[in-house]
Amino acid sequence: MNNPIPYMKRYTIEQFMATTSLMGASFSADERRILLTSNATGIFNAYTLPVEGGMPKPLTWSTADSTFSVSFFPHDDRVLFTRDRGGDENFHLFLLHPDGIEEDLTPGEELKAQFMGWRRDGNAFFVSSNERDPRFLDVYWYDAQTYARTLLYKNEDGFDLGAISHDEQWIALNRTNTTSDSDIYLFNVNKQEVKHLTPHEGAINFHAETFDPASQRLLLLTNEGTEFRRLRMYDLITGDMRNHESAEWDVIYTYFSRDGRFRVTGINQDGSIVIRAVECDGSEEKPVRIPALPEGEIRGVVFSASSIRMAFYVNSDRSPDNLFVHDFSTGDVKQLTQSLSKDIDSSALVEAQVVRFRSFDGMLIPSIYYKPHEASAESKVPAIVYVHGGPGGQTMRGYNAQIQYLVNHGYAVLGINNRGSSGYGKTFFAAANRKHGREPLWDCVEAKTYLASLGYIDHERIGIMGGSYGGYMTLAALAFRPEVFKVGVDIFGVSNWLRTLESIPPYWESVRKAIYHEIGDPVKDIDFLVATSPLFHAKEIRKPLIVIQGANDPRVVKAESDEIVQAVKKQNIPVEYIVFSDEGHSFTKKKNQIEANRRILEFLDKYLKGPESNNSVPDGEKDGLRNSTH
Repeated sequence: MNNPIPYMKRYTIEQFMATTSLMGASFSADERRILLTSNATGIFNAYTLPVEGGMPKPLTWSTADSTFSVSFFPHDDRVLFTRDRGGDENFHLFLLHPDGIEEDLTPGEELKAQFMGWRRDGNAFFVSSNERDPRFLDVYWYDAQTYARTLLYKNEDGFDLGAISHDEQWIALNRTNTTSDSDIYLFNVNKQEVKHLTPHEGAINFHAETFDPASQRLLLLTNEGTEFRRLRMYDLITGDMRNHESAEWDVIYTYFSRDGRFRVTGINQDGSIVIRAVECDGSEEKPVRIPALPEGEIRGVVFSASSIRMAFYVNSDRSPDNLFVHDFSTGDVKQLTQSLSKDIDSSALVEAQVVRFRSFDGMLIPSIYYKPHEASAESKVPAIVYVHGGPGGQTMRGYNAQIQYLVNHGYAVLGINNRGSSGYGKTFFAAANRKHGREPLWDCVEAKTYLASLGYIDHERIGIMGGSYGGYMTLAALAFRPEVFKVGVDIFGVSNWLRTLESIPPYWESVRKAIYHEIGDPVKDIDFLVATSPLFHAKEIRKPLIVIQGANDPRVVKAESDEIVQAVKKQNIPVEYIVFSDEGHSFTKKKNQIEANRRILEFLDKYLKGPESNNSVPDGEKDGLRNSTH
């Protein structure tokens, strides 16, 4: 039996969820306020904050459906926001009048709409909608005063929509051929013609990012001739294309401030986001110097219309997003929010580490690792292999309340970036194609071996956990390698590839073939998909399982979880099942996040950690809050 774990500061899930999640930023016309999204009330709503600091002012008061702010109108205090129903992902675009009246600008049933940006003079804006054809998003031009609209681009060819040039003469279109191969097309609004910009051979990704302020060049990303994506510039007049910006990692986005004075680029650097900002002066670009900030990553950079102010978030492993404003005229930087729960001492949380281990075939597998403070050779701790969604997602550094909660309660967590993950080059990304349930799963098996080698992990108490594709990997691990992990935590994971591939949302039509190419065709590859679907092998599952599902999930439908739970129960294996009636493919309401994470911890404490290791008292118990550990 292990030596007792020394007393550590333990926090309840209620304390973790008292942290406020923030996102988005838009300056008001007078540049004195910032529009943002916050879940301070337990559900996301739109708020404003003074740039000089102060209390947030709520603009929306939804108690049922999460509301996400989009933008102030450029010339007044009207606001755009978006909202779906119960997580069904059929978002509509709404107008919020200054008197608080809400108006749906995209009415209708079963449609999906998205804001696409402002006309440069602020007198019109662009919206995409699939109301004409559920499979494809068209582009509409909206008058900012009357809200009268005009169809600008009728998408009958299944393109993914890109940027619109400032002069409204060009719309960039992206075509996904496979997950490793894509093309860019240009739609000429005047001529109503489409031009293919990137004919090529082999698997190469091209993706249109933005037009320059003069509407003379298109900035695009490609990994042609290299492992990582870099930024190129295409001249709309001459047709010339040249390299513009690169890094030793993937360049993942670039965009201009509204007046074109600044350009911001994001780089995915070994599991962290690194921001580059430049000031554009003719053909020259000068790096923007940002004053000293708290440790962390800068995210979500937004400029005011005059470019005098810049709003951005700072996020770190032990601190969630906090909003800052930098005034270029004075050089001042002001922090506007303090998001971490006042009950939590950030020193009790842990810094992540970037680690790598060799898998069964020698491939290096990068991962983000969280080690509990109390872990030692004398006090060995249980561990969890944490698998991201996707399949081509990535576990990255930054604040993750769920992971910190588990680590705070004594679990080491390895956020594995198995082969097929983004961010580590196109060869690594393509290495999982048509191999799901096999080689990527074997990486997870090797992750257990790596954890067990650390000297302070109890090799007999290692579980696997994940959401979406990570949930699939959890089920696959329990079904196909049942001897490896002691427990599984499946959050809306795929159990039957045949059904999931046949029931993907209609607005995913543009990427259907790419998904089939990576995972398998439900008609042509039925034998392979049956062989790699855990549902058809549930009789092999013999370790405890917990399954969590949103009833309105449009991506992994509820039947995926219903049937795997039923199948495992038939084997008399402990299985717990939680369904949230008001959630979809993510849980956006605090009450549900609290319940889900509490149940996960209780499950892990019961089946993975065991009662003999629970010898520290949660701070929440001392504070009179419910203790979620056993």
